[in-house]
Amino acid sequence: MKVYLDNAATTPMAKEVIEVMTEVMTNNFGNPSSIHAFGRDSKVIIENARRSIGKLINAEPKEIIFTSGGTEADNMAVHCAVKDLGVTRIITSPIEHHAIEHTIQKIGNTTNCKIEMVKLDDKANVDIADLEMLLKKSTEKTLVSLMHANNEVGTLLPIHKVSELCQQNKTYFLSDTVQTMAHFPFDLKDLKIDFITCSAHKFHGPKGIGFLYVNKNLKISSMIEGGTQERGLRAGTENLAGIAGVEKALEMANSDMDSHIKDVRSLKNYMKSELTKAIPNIHFNGETDDNKSLYTVLSVMFPKFDKQEMLLFMLDLEGVAISGGSACTAGANTGSHVLRGICADTSRSTVRFSFSRYTTKAEIDFAVEKVIKIFNS
Repeated sequence: MKVYLDNAATTPMAKEVIEVMTEVMTNNFGNPSSIHAFGRDSKVIIENARRSIGKLINAEPKEIIFTSGGTEADNMAVHCAVKDLGVTRIITSPIEHHAIEHTIQKIGNTTNCKIEMVKLDDKANVDIADLEMLLKKSTEKTLVSLMHANNEVGTLLPIHKVSELCQQNKTYFLSDTVQTMAHFPFDLKDLKIDFITCSAHKFHGPKGIGFLYVNKNLKISSMIEGGTQERGLRAGTENLAGIAGVEKALEMANSDMDSHIKDVRSLKNYMKSELTKAIPNIHFNGETDDNKSLYTVLSVMFPKFDKQEMLLFMLDLEGVAISGGSACTAGANTGSHVLRGICADTSRSTVRFSFSRYTTKAEIDFAVEKVIKIFNS
């Protein structure tokens, strides 16, 4: 038996998504920018997908910009806030995904834009009082960039509260929602936010496609030049099959979201309980309470191994695929910037189990059995 529990890195594609994409690749090869019938047919697929996605998250179609994924969307949002909206100050946290962290660092090093860090507690919760203080201390045009759920430890941001604070202080708000899009409901008429981001491969869609939501009241320009695609906001021939794929994957996720949340959350809590009973002095990073954590992620700090890579390797040999944290930093020797950011004990081995709609209880039992076997060897 082989068990895949690294769904926060990427999920297996749903067969229904593959079928939709295969049909598009077979029958719709026209360039969407061409004016002939082949091109028009392709353009219809894109605009129908844009309308469908907008309806699913209660946004207007023109607020959806298709991108190559979450990293590009994050980059575009930050750069456009500075370039087009006149932002001269960014408030963020030390545990953001590198797509945000590195982009903001570069802007701080190459422009006059000031970067400020909000305080966090040891479970990766944002200190709301500190954020409010930071917002009130300056009248500069400011962007708040805080991820909705941390991809390594799973702690959720109280996104509506942060949105309200940003509204009250006339501040732009970007939230990296790559780990939460299609896992939680979004109503962007109710949630007052300027930018959110999406990557389809986090919810059983294809790699290489996602989108950036940009509030219709913002006027931004393209970060990629060379064409008028995406209403002049993102040059380059569109990934037609990918766009059809992200539409189908998001549609599937929203069709049974409540039962999906309930089922996957129960598997996470079951695994947490079984590991706690079996291994003394085990520790779980971040929030693990249902209402405060991402139900697809369980970050575990084990007492015995001081070499994370060895534990990952041994579990892989036993047929269990997991990660040490973000897949985007695999192979790096610097350790987790998230754990350092919340002052966690980085000397102990930490791994991330992450789950999807296709994860089963039998797979959890198998993984727990193999973890116990390793710790008793």
